[in-house]
Amino acid sequence: MSDPIVPDSADQQRRLRHVTTEAPIGIFDSGVGGLTVARAILDQLPHEQIVYLADTAHVPYGPKPIADVRRYALAGLDRLVDQGVKLLVIACNSAAAACLHDARERYDVSVIEVIRPAVRRAAAATRNGRIGVIGTPLTISSKAYVDAFAAAPQVRLTTAACPQFVDFVERGITSGRAMLGLASAYLEPLQRAEVDTLVLGCTHYPLLAGVIGLVMGDGVTLVSSADETAKEVYRVLVEQDLLRPDEPPANRAPAGHDRHQYLVTGDPVPFTRLARRFVGPGAAAVGVIDDTGQPPLPPGQARARSAPCD
Repeated sequence: MSDPIVPDSADQQRRLRHVTTEAPIGIFDSGVGGLTVARAILDQLPHEQIVYLADTAHVPYGPKPIADVRRYALAGLDRLVDQGVKLLVIACNSAAAACLHDARERYDVSVIEVIRPAVRRAAAATRNGRIGVIGTPLTISSKAYVDAFAAAPQVRLTTAACPQFVDFVERGITSGRAMLGLASAYLEPLQRAEVDTLVLGCTHYPLLAGVIGLVMGDGVTLVSSADETAKEVYRVLVEQDLLRPDEPPANRAPAGHDRHQYLVTGDPVPFTRLARRFVGPGAAAVGVIDDTGQPPLPPGQARARSAPCD
């Protein structure tokens, strides 16, 4: 499978001619981790519709060169814009570190990321000024969190990469002896630094909050970007007068019908199983698009196959 072709020239930027309140929110991640953000958005904004795109053909992003991640992420964001979304959420720390500036230059819809919302929450939560950040190798090496915390010089920051966490989550492993041992090894530098606040710097990591909290102890506050990102989505939609209105009961989708759209670039079956586990049966039908640089799909359509409901 060839890499997606992402044009860089300004005359090839994706542009929306008209955005309405009825348009969906586009959410992008490398895999299932961004579902934590999607769930928080829908909890706070239950009338909204989402289109969720997971680049499962290239997950995990963390170990990959930043140029490759930038290319993959922009290709995925292009697809979401082609779906007619009114707002983009980069629900992936690695992707945000790789392409946030490019994305904000490239599209004329607002682009929200997950790093700064988590930083604001952590800075407000800490009691001793010692904050830890865990993330993928790409996120940690990019120093995106170091830069974001620069506005809070009183903070003593300790960071640690957790290379295998995403692989475990994508395989549906969120607890057990192997996971506990891995978490203990990864988190040891944060324990030595006596952090009282720990930023889960990857949207996969809230799915490991149980084991991370067990290792770190009750005295450490775990900060996920999901809820803070959802608040940022609400703020932007209000400012731009793009909140979706509540539908009259007669127009609402029947029980068991999900108006949201879930798309993947790889095998839909593993994603579907995990999505149903993390967000419920509404994610039963997952569409598949390819990442070969073919022309964009018409809104509401998915190329090729979909995962069977089991």
